[in-house]
Amino acid sequence: MSKTMKIAIVDDEKDMRQSISQWLALSGFDTETYGSAEDALKGINADYPGIVVSDVRMPGMDGMQFLRKLKSVDSTLPVIMITGHGDVPMAVEAMRVGAFDFLEKPFNPDRMTELAKKATQARRLALDSRALRRELSDKDALMRKLIGASPTMERLREDILDLGQAEGHILIEGETGTGKTLVAHALHAVSARSSRKFVLLSCSAYDDDTLSRRLFGPPQQDEPMPAVEEARGGTLVLEDVEALSGPLQARLLTAINDQGSPAETRIIAICNLQDEGKTCESVLRPDLFYRLAALRITVPPLRQRGEDILTLFTRLSEQFAEEYGCDTPEISAQEAAQLLQAPWPGNVRQLINVAERAVLQNRRGTGTIASLLMADTDDSAKPAMTTEGKPLKEFVEAFERMLIDNTMRRHKGSIVAVMEELCLPRRTLNEKMAKYNLSRSDYL
Repeated sequence: MSKTMKIAIVDDEKDMRQSISQWLALSGFDTETYGSAEDALKGINADYPGIVVSDVRMPGMDGMQFLRKLKSVDSTLPVIMITGHGDVPMAVEAMRVGAFDFLEKPFNPDRMTELAKKATQARRLALDSRALRRELSDKDALMRKLIGASPTMERLREDILDLGQAEGHILIEGETGTGKTLVAHALHAVSARSSRKFVLLSCSAYDDDTLSRRLFGPPQQDEPMPAVEEARGGTLVLEDVEALSGPLQARLLTAINDQGSPAETRIIAICNLQDEGKTCESVLRPDLFYRLAALRITVPPLRQRGEDILTLFTRLSEQFAEEYGCDTPEISAQEAAQLLQAPWPGNVRQLINVAERAVLQNRRGTGTIASLLMADTDDSAKPAMTTEGKPLKEFVEAFERMLIDNTMRRHKGSIVAVMEELCLPRRTLNEKMAKYNLSRSDYL
Protein backbone atom coordinates (compact mmCIF):
# COMPACT_ATOMS: atom_id res chain seq x y z
CA MET A 1 0.00 0.00 0.00
CA SER A 2 1.36 3.42 -0.90
CA LYS A 3 2.20 5.83 1.90
CA THR A 4 -0.04 8.53 0.35
CA MET A 5 -3.67 7.45 0.55
CA LYS A 6 -5.96 8.15 -2.38
CA ILE A 7 -9.21 10.09 -2.25
CA ALA A 8 -11.85 9.28 -4.87
CA ILE A 9 -14.06 12.34 -5.41
CA VAL A 10 -17.43 11.54 -6.98
CA ASP A 11 -19.69 14.39 -8.13
CA ASP A 12 -21.62 14.99 -11.34
CA GLU A 13 -20.77 18.72 -11.19
CA LYS A 14 -17.35 19.16 -12.79
CA ASP A 15 -16.56 22.46 -11.05
CA MET A 16 -17.38 21.02 -7.62
CA ARG A 17 -15.27 17.86 -7.98
CA GLN A 18 -12.34 19.82 -9.42
CA SER A 19 -12.57 22.36 -6.59
CA ILE A 20 -12.55 19.62 -3.93
CA SER A 21 -9.72 17.81 -5.73
CA GLN A 22 -7.54 20.93 -5.92
CA TRP A 23 -8.07 21.75 -2.25
CA LEU A 24 -7.27 18.23 -1.05
CA ALA A 25 -4.27 18.01 -3.38
CA LEU A 26 -2.90 21.19 -1.81
CA SER A 27 -3.35 19.47 1.55
CA GLY A 28 -1.08 16.64 0.39
CA PHE A 29 -3.62 14.04 -0.74
CA ASP A 30 -3.54 11.99 -3.95
CA THR A 31 -6.92 12.60 -5.57
CA GLU A 32 -8.83 11.11 -8.48
CA THR A 33 -12.20 12.31 -9.75
CA TYR A 34 -15.28 10.62 -11.21
CA GLY A 35 -18.35 12.15 -12.80
CA SER A 36 -20.68 9.36 -11.75
CA ALA A 37 -21.02 6.59 -9.20
CA GLU A 38 -21.03 4.03 -12.01
CA ASP A 39 -17.60 5.20 -13.22
CA ALA A 40 -16.21 5.28 -9.69
CA LEU A 41 -17.23 1.69 -9.00
CA LYS A 42 -15.03 0.55 -11.89
CA GLY A 43 -11.96 1.84 -10.03
CA ILE A 44 -12.84 1.04 -6.42
CA ASN A 45 -12.44 -2.50 -5.10
CA ALA A 46 -12.37 -4.12 -1.67
CA ASP A 47 -8.73 -3.15 -1.09
CA TYR A 48 -8.95 0.39 -2.46
CA PRO A 49 -6.00 2.25 -0.87
CA GLY A 50 -7.93 5.29 0.19
CA ILE A 51 -11.34 6.81 0.91
CA VAL A 52 -14.33 8.14 -1.02
CA VAL A 53 -15.91 11.60 -1.01
CA SER A 54 -19.30 11.57 -2.75
CA ASP A 55 -22.16 13.92 -3.44
CA VAL A 56 -25.61 12.66 -2.45
CA ARG A 57 -27.64 14.16 -5.32
CA MET A 58 -26.45 12.62 -8.60
CA PRO A 59 -28.27 11.40 -11.73
CA GLY A 60 -28.37 7.67 -12.33
CA MET A 61 -27.04 5.96 -9.20
CA ASP A 62 -27.43 8.53 -6.41
CA GLY A 63 -25.15 8.92 -3.40
CA MET A 64 -27.20 6.68 -1.10
CA GLN A 65 -27.28 3.83 -3.63
CA PHE A 66 -23.57 4.36 -4.21
CA LEU A 67 -22.87 4.24 -0.46
CA ARG A 68 -24.77 0.96 -0.06
CA LYS A 69 -22.91 -0.52 -3.03
CA LEU A 70 -19.53 0.55 -1.62
CA LYS A 71 -20.38 -0.93 1.76
CA SER A 72 -21.26 -4.23 0.09
CA VAL A 73 -17.87 -4.17 -1.64
CA ASP A 74 -15.93 -3.27 1.54
CA SER A 75 -17.72 -2.52 4.79
CA THR A 76 -14.63 -0.77 6.24
CA LEU A 77 -14.22 1.74 3.37
CA PRO A 78 -14.67 5.29 4.76
CA VAL A 79 -17.16 7.33 2.70
CA ILE A 80 -17.70 11.05 3.35
CA MET A 81 -21.02 12.27 1.98
CA ILE A 82 -21.67 15.82 0.73
CA THR A 83 -25.26 16.96 1.12
CA GLY A 84 -27.13 20.00 -0.07
CA HIS A 85 -29.25 22.32 2.07
CA GLY A 86 -32.26 20.47 3.43
CA ASP A 87 -30.72 17.02 3.01
CA VAL A 88 -29.87 16.56 6.68
CA PRO A 89 -32.41 13.71 7.16
CA MET A 90 -30.74 11.96 4.23
CA ALA A 91 -27.34 12.56 5.84
CA VAL A 92 -28.58 10.96 9.06
CA GLU A 93 -29.72 7.95 7.05
CA ALA A 94 -26.30 7.84 5.37
CA MET A 95 -24.63 7.66 8.79
CA ARG A 96 -26.95 4.82 9.73
CA VAL A 97 -25.96 2.94 6.56
CA GLY A 98 -22.29 3.40 7.39
CA ALA A 99 -21.01 6.72 6.07
CA PHE A 100 -17.86 7.94 7.84
CA ASP A 101 -19.30 11.48 8.13
CA PHE A 102 -21.07 14.10 6.06
CA LEU A 103 -20.59 17.72 5.07
CA GLU A 104 -23.40 20.14 4.28
CA LYS A 105 -22.95 22.61 1.40
CA PRO A 106 -21.47 25.14 1.49
CA PHE A 107 -18.81 23.47 3.64
CA ASN A 108 -15.62 24.76 5.20
CA PRO A 109 -12.63 23.42 3.20
CA ASP A 110 -10.61 23.06 6.41
CA ARG A 111 -13.35 20.82 7.79
CA MET A 112 -13.07 18.72 4.62
CA THR A 113 -9.31 18.36 5.17
CA GLU A 114 -9.80 17.43 8.82
CA LEU A 115 -12.32 14.71 7.95
CA ALA A 116 -10.12 13.42 5.13
CA LYS A 117 -7.17 13.05 7.51
CA LYS A 118 -9.24 11.10 10.04
CA ALA A 119 -10.80 8.91 7.37
CA THR A 120 -7.49 8.10 5.63
CA GLN A 121 -5.89 7.26 8.97
CA ALA A 122 -8.74 4.87 9.75
CA ARG A 123 -8.43 3.36 6.26
CA ARG A 124 -4.68 2.85 6.60
CA LEU A 125 -5.13 1.05 9.91
CA ALA A 126 -7.88 -1.14 8.48
CA LEU A 127 -5.85 -2.12 5.41
CA ASP A 128 -2.69 -2.76 7.43
CA SER A 129 -4.63 -4.95 9.84
CA ARG A 130 -6.33 -6.77 6.96
CA ALA A 131 -3.01 -7.44 5.23
CA LEU A 132 -1.52 -8.76 8.47
CA ARG A 133 -4.56 -10.93 9.09
CA ARG A 134 -4.31 -12.42 5.60
CA GLU A 135 -0.65 -13.12 6.16
CA LEU A 136 -1.18 -14.70 9.54
CA SER A 137 -4.28 -16.66 8.52
CA ASP A 138 -2.15 -18.46 5.95
CA LYS A 139 -0.28 -21.13 7.88
CA ASP A 140 2.82 -20.93 5.65
CA ALA A 141 2.95 -17.14 6.00
CA LEU A 142 2.37 -17.43 9.73
CA MET A 143 5.36 -19.76 9.98
CA ARG A 144 7.48 -17.15 8.25
CA LYS A 145 6.28 -14.45 10.63
CA LEU A 146 6.79 -16.54 13.76
CA ILE A 147 9.97 -18.29 12.64
CA GLY A 148 10.65 -21.83 13.74
CA ALA A 149 9.85 -25.45 12.98
CA SER A 150 10.19 -26.77 16.54
CA PRO A 151 7.17 -28.53 18.12
CA THR A 152 6.79 -25.68 20.62
CA MET A 153 6.50 -23.10 17.83
CA GLU A 154 4.11 -25.31 15.87
CA ARG A 155 1.88 -25.46 18.96
CA LEU A 156 2.17 -21.70 19.48
CA ARG A 157 1.01 -20.98 15.92
CA GLU A 158 -1.91 -23.40 16.34
CA ASP A 159 -2.85 -21.74 19.64
CA ILE A 160 -2.80 -18.30 18.01
CA LEU A 161 -5.09 -19.40 15.19
CA ASP A 162 -7.48 -21.16 17.61
CA LEU A 163 -7.62 -18.58 20.41
CA GLY A 164 -7.60 -15.66 17.99
CA GLN A 165 -11.02 -16.75 16.75
CA ALA A 166 -12.42 -17.05 20.29
CA GLU A 167 -14.13 -14.17 22.10
CA GLY A 168 -12.63 -14.40 25.60
CA HIS A 169 -9.89 -12.27 27.10
CA ILE A 170 -6.38 -13.73 26.85
CA LEU A 171 -3.39 -13.85 29.19
CA ILE A 172 0.03 -14.18 27.53
CA GLU A 173 2.84 -15.42 29.74
CA GLY A 174 6.50 -16.08 29.07
CA GLU A 175 10.01 -14.93 29.81
CA THR A 176 11.29 -11.52 28.78
CA GLY A 177 12.30 -11.22 25.15
CA THR A 178 10.29 -14.20 23.87
CA GLY A 179 8.01 -12.16 21.60
CA LYS A 180 4.83 -11.84 23.64
CA THR A 181 3.87 -8.54 22.00
CA LEU A 182 4.26 -10.09 18.54
CA VAL A 183 1.92 -12.87 19.67
CA ALA A 184 -0.62 -10.24 20.81
CA HIS A 185 -0.46 -8.61 17.35
CA ALA A 186 -0.95 -12.01 15.73
CA LEU A 187 -3.95 -12.82 17.93
CA HIS A 188 -5.63 -9.58 16.92
CA ALA A 189 -4.76 -10.07 13.25
CA VAL A 190 -6.47 -13.45 13.00
CA SER A 191 -9.50 -12.41 15.04
CA ALA A 192 -12.88 -11.13 13.88
CA ARG A 193 -11.78 -7.73 15.27
CA SER A 194 -8.83 -7.40 12.89
CA SER A 195 -10.30 -4.40 11.08
CA ARG A 196 -10.85 -2.57 14.38
CA LYS A 197 -8.50 -0.75 16.71
CA PHE A 198 -5.45 -2.42 18.26
CA VAL A 199 -4.32 -0.38 21.26
CA LEU A 200 -1.16 -1.20 23.22
CA LEU A 201 -0.51 0.25 26.68
CA SER A 202 2.41 -0.50 28.99
CA CYS A 203 1.25 -0.57 32.63
CA SER A 204 4.81 -0.16 33.89
CA ALA A 205 5.61 2.95 31.84
CA TYR A 206 3.66 5.47 33.95
CA ASP A 207 3.10 6.47 37.53
CA ASP A 208 -0.26 5.49 39.01
CA ASP A 209 -2.06 8.78 38.34
CA THR A 210 -0.86 9.01 34.73
CA LEU A 211 -1.67 5.36 34.08
CA SER A 212 -5.17 5.89 35.48
CA ARG A 213 -5.74 8.74 33.00
CA ARG A 214 -4.15 6.86 30.09
CA LEU A 215 -6.31 3.84 30.81
CA PHE A 216 -9.63 5.29 31.95
CA GLY A 217 -9.43 9.10 31.56
CA PRO A 218 -10.23 11.87 31.79
CA PRO A 219 -7.18 12.98 29.76
CA GLN A 220 -5.33 16.19 30.48
CA GLN A 221 -4.58 18.69 27.73
CA ASP A 222 -2.62 17.13 24.82
CA GLU A 223 -3.01 13.61 26.26
CA PRO A 224 -4.48 10.96 23.95
CA MET A 225 -7.91 9.41 24.28
CA PRO A 226 -8.16 6.92 27.19
CA ALA A 227 -7.16 3.44 26.07
CA VAL A 228 -10.47 1.82 27.05
CA GLU A 229 -12.29 4.31 24.80
CA GLU A 230 -9.80 4.19 21.93
CA ALA A 231 -9.91 0.38 21.81
CA ARG A 232 -13.70 0.13 22.06
CA GLY A 233 -14.88 -2.71 19.85
CA GLY A 234 -11.32 -3.82 19.10
CA THR A 235 -8.40 -5.15 21.12
CA LEU A 236 -6.74 -3.57 24.16
CA VAL A 237 -3.31 -5.00 25.01
CA LEU A 238 -2.02 -4.35 28.54
CA GLU A 239 1.72 -5.00 28.77
CA ASP A 240 3.18 -5.62 32.25
CA VAL A 241 -0.32 -6.10 33.63
CA GLU A 242 1.25 -7.18 36.93
CA ALA A 243 2.26 -3.53 37.48
CA LEU A 244 -1.36 -2.43 37.99
CA SER A 245 -1.99 -1.14 41.52
CA GLY A 246 -4.85 -2.46 43.63
CA PRO A 247 -7.19 0.48 42.87
CA LEU A 248 -6.50 0.25 39.12
CA GLN A 249 -7.10 -3.51 39.18
CA ALA A 250 -10.49 -2.80 40.75
CA ARG A 251 -11.34 -0.20 38.07
CA LEU A 252 -10.26 -2.57 35.30
CA LEU A 253 -12.42 -5.34 36.74
CA THR A 254 -15.40 -2.97 36.84
CA ALA A 255 -14.79 -1.95 33.22
CA ILE A 256 -14.66 -5.61 32.18
CA ASN A 257 -17.84 -6.44 34.07
CA ASP A 258 -19.65 -3.45 32.56
CA GLN A 259 -18.98 -4.79 29.05
CA GLY A 260 -21.20 -7.79 29.60
CA SER A 261 -20.83 -10.97 27.53
CA PRO A 262 -19.57 -11.30 24.88
CA ALA A 263 -17.13 -8.49 25.62
CA GLU A 264 -17.30 -5.44 23.38
CA THR A 265 -13.54 -4.97 23.68
CA ARG A 266 -11.16 -7.90 23.96
CA ILE A 267 -8.34 -7.49 26.49
CA ILE A 268 -5.02 -9.23 25.97
CA ALA A 269 -2.94 -9.07 29.15
CA ILE A 270 0.82 -9.64 28.94
CA CYS A 271 2.55 -10.75 32.13
CA ASN A 272 6.32 -10.27 32.48
CA LEU A 273 6.92 -11.51 36.01
CA GLN A 274 10.46 -12.84 36.44
CA ASP A 275 10.80 -13.11 40.22
CA GLU A 276 11.02 -16.62 41.59
CA GLY A 277 7.94 -17.58 43.56
CA LYS A 278 5.77 -14.87 42.00
CA THR A 279 3.21 -15.44 39.28
CA CYS A 280 0.62 -13.31 37.58
CA GLU A 281 -2.00 -15.18 39.58
CA SER A 282 -0.29 -14.28 42.86
CA VAL A 283 -0.09 -10.51 42.20
CA LEU A 284 -3.50 -9.89 40.62
CA ARG A 285 -6.72 -10.00 42.60
CA PRO A 286 -8.34 -13.40 41.93
CA ASP A 287 -11.53 -12.10 40.30
CA LEU A 288 -9.50 -10.00 37.82
CA PHE A 289 -6.99 -12.77 37.15
CA TYR A 290 -9.67 -15.30 36.23
CA ARG A 291 -11.34 -12.75 33.96
CA LEU A 292 -8.11 -11.98 32.11
CA ALA A 293 -6.96 -15.61 32.03
CA ALA A 294 -10.12 -16.98 30.41
CA LEU A 295 -7.72 -18.12 27.67
CA ARG A 296 -3.96 -18.49 28.14
CA ILE A 297 -0.89 -18.71 25.94
CA THR A 298 2.65 -19.35 27.12
CA VAL A 299 5.36 -18.23 24.70
CA PRO A 300 8.26 -20.73 24.81
CA PRO A 301 11.75 -19.59 25.84
CA LEU A 302 14.42 -19.73 23.14
CA ARG A 303 16.41 -22.48 24.88
CA GLN A 304 13.45 -24.86 24.38
CA ARG A 305 13.22 -24.25 20.64
CA GLY A 306 16.09 -26.46 19.49
CA GLU A 307 17.37 -25.81 15.98
CA ASP A 308 15.07 -22.77 15.67
CA ILE A 309 18.00 -20.99 17.33
CA LEU A 310 20.22 -21.59 14.29
CA THR A 311 17.42 -20.69 11.87
CA LEU A 312 16.80 -17.41 13.67
CA PHE A 313 20.51 -16.64 13.95
CA THR A 314 20.97 -17.20 10.22
CA ARG A 315 18.02 -14.98 9.23
CA LEU A 316 19.07 -12.21 11.60
CA SER A 317 22.70 -12.36 10.45
CA GLU A 318 21.59 -12.04 6.83
CA GLN A 319 19.45 -9.02 7.66
CA PHE A 320 22.22 -7.26 9.58
CA ALA A 321 24.83 -8.11 6.92
CA GLU A 322 22.61 -6.50 4.29
CA GLU A 323 22.04 -3.48 6.53
CA TYR A 324 25.78 -2.99 7.16
CA GLY A 325 26.80 -3.87 3.60
CA CYS A 326 29.10 -6.77 4.48
CA ASP A 327 29.26 -10.56 4.24
CA THR A 328 27.15 -12.83 6.40
CA PRO A 329 29.36 -14.61 8.97
CA GLU A 330 29.77 -18.34 8.48
CA ILE A 331 29.74 -20.30 11.72
CA SER A 332 31.52 -23.54 12.46
CA ALA A 333 30.04 -26.71 13.89
CA GLN A 334 31.52 -25.81 17.27
CA GLU A 335 29.93 -22.33 17.17
CA ALA A 336 26.59 -23.85 16.15
CA ALA A 337 26.79 -26.14 19.19
CA GLN A 338 27.60 -23.15 21.40
CA LEU A 339 24.54 -21.30 20.11
CA LEU A 340 22.36 -24.35 20.77
CA GLN A 341 23.75 -24.87 24.28
CA ALA A 342 23.55 -21.25 25.45
CA PRO A 343 20.86 -20.58 28.11
CA TRP A 344 19.58 -17.41 26.37
CA PRO A 345 18.17 -15.61 29.44
CA GLY A 346 17.23 -12.71 27.15
CA ASN A 347 15.65 -15.05 24.60
CA VAL A 348 15.03 -13.77 21.04
CA ARG A 349 15.88 -10.20 22.05
CA GLN A 350 19.31 -11.39 23.20
CA LEU A 351 19.77 -13.46 20.03
CA ILE A 352 19.12 -10.36 17.93
CA ASN A 353 21.90 -8.52 19.78
CA VAL A 354 24.32 -11.43 19.39
CA ALA A 355 23.58 -11.74 15.65
CA GLU A 356 24.20 -8.03 15.08
CA ARG A 357 27.47 -8.08 17.00
CA ALA A 358 28.55 -11.24 15.15
CA VAL A 359 28.08 -9.42 11.85
CA LEU A 360 30.09 -6.42 13.07
CA GLN A 361 32.83 -8.74 14.39
CA ASN A 362 32.97 -10.53 11.06
CA ARG A 363 33.32 -7.23 9.23
CA ARG A 364 36.36 -6.43 11.37
CA GLY A 365 37.68 -9.98 11.12
CA THR A 366 37.89 -10.45 14.90
CA GLY A 367 36.01 -12.17 17.73
CA THR A 368 34.10 -15.41 18.18
CA ILE A 369 30.56 -16.52 18.95
CA ALA A 370 31.77 -17.88 22.29
CA SER A 371 33.12 -14.45 23.30
CA LEU A 372 29.79 -12.83 22.48
CA LEU A 373 27.89 -15.40 24.53
CA MET A 374 30.26 -15.00 27.49
CA ALA A 375 29.93 -11.21 27.27
CA ASP A 376 26.17 -11.62 27.63
CA THR A 377 26.54 -13.79 30.73
CA ASP A 378 26.19 -12.16 34.14
CA ASP A 379 29.29 -12.67 36.34
CA SER A 380 27.06 -14.19 39.00
CA ALA A 381 25.39 -16.52 36.53
CA LYS A 382 26.43 -20.02 35.66
CA PRO A 383 28.57 -20.67 32.58
CA ALA A 384 26.83 -19.89 29.30
CA MET A 385 25.65 -23.43 28.69
CA THR A 386 22.30 -25.00 29.38
CA THR A 387 21.91 -27.69 31.98
CA GLU A 388 19.58 -29.48 29.59
CA GLY A 389 21.89 -32.06 28.02
CA LYS A 390 21.40 -32.77 24.32
CA PRO A 391 22.68 -35.80 22.43
CA LEU A 392 25.56 -35.17 20.04
CA LYS A 393 23.29 -36.38 17.21
CA GLU A 394 20.98 -33.38 17.75
CA PHE A 395 23.86 -30.90 17.44
CA VAL A 396 25.17 -32.60 14.30
CA GLU A 397 21.75 -32.65 12.63
CA ALA A 398 20.99 -29.05 13.54
CA PHE A 399 24.32 -27.90 12.13
CA GLU A 400 23.86 -30.00 8.98
CA ARG A 401 20.41 -28.54 8.37
CA MET A 402 21.70 -25.00 8.88
CA LEU A 403 24.60 -25.62 6.49
CA ILE A 404 22.36 -26.94 3.70
CA ASP A 405 19.82 -24.16 4.30
CA ASN A 406 22.47 -21.43 4.14
CA THR A 407 24.09 -22.90 1.03
CA MET A 408 20.75 -23.27 -0.77
CA ARG A 409 19.90 -19.70 0.11
CA ARG A 410 23.25 -18.38 -1.08
CA HIS A 411 22.98 -20.21 -4.42
CA LYS A 412 19.28 -19.36 -4.84
CA GLY A 413 18.20 -22.99 -5.01
CA SER A 414 20.82 -24.19 -7.52
CA ILE A 415 21.14 -27.89 -6.70
CA VAL A 416 24.30 -28.29 -8.79
CA ALA A 417 26.05 -25.40 -7.02
CA VAL A 418 25.07 -26.76 -3.60
CA MET A 419 26.26 -30.27 -4.53
CA GLU A 420 29.62 -28.88 -5.61
CA GLU A 421 30.16 -26.68 -2.55
CA LEU A 422 29.15 -29.37 -0.03
CA CYS A 423 30.69 -32.25 -2.00
CA LEU A 424 27.45 -34.22 -1.85
CA PRO A 425 25.98 -36.50 -4.54
CA ARG A 426 22.49 -35.51 -5.70
CA ARG A 427 20.78 -38.48 -4.05
CA THR A 428 22.36 -37.74 -0.66
CA LEU A 429 21.47 -34.06 -0.92
CA ASN A 430 17.86 -34.92 -1.83
CA GLU A 431 17.60 -37.33 1.10
CA LYS A 432 18.95 -34.80 3.56
CA MET A 433 16.67 -32.03 2.25
CA ALA A 434 13.68 -34.34 2.66
CA LYS A 435 14.85 -35.29 6.15
CA TYR A 436 15.11 -31.64 7.21
CA ASN A 437 11.93 -30.55 5.41
CA LEU A 438 13.81 -28.23 3.03
CA SER A 439 12.27 -27.51 -0.37
CA ARG A 440 14.16 -26.12 -3.37
CA SER A 441 11.13 -23.96 -4.27
CA ASP A 442 11.65 -21.93 -1.09
CA TYR A 443 14.98 -20.63 -2.39
CA LEU A 444 14.13 -19.74 -6.00
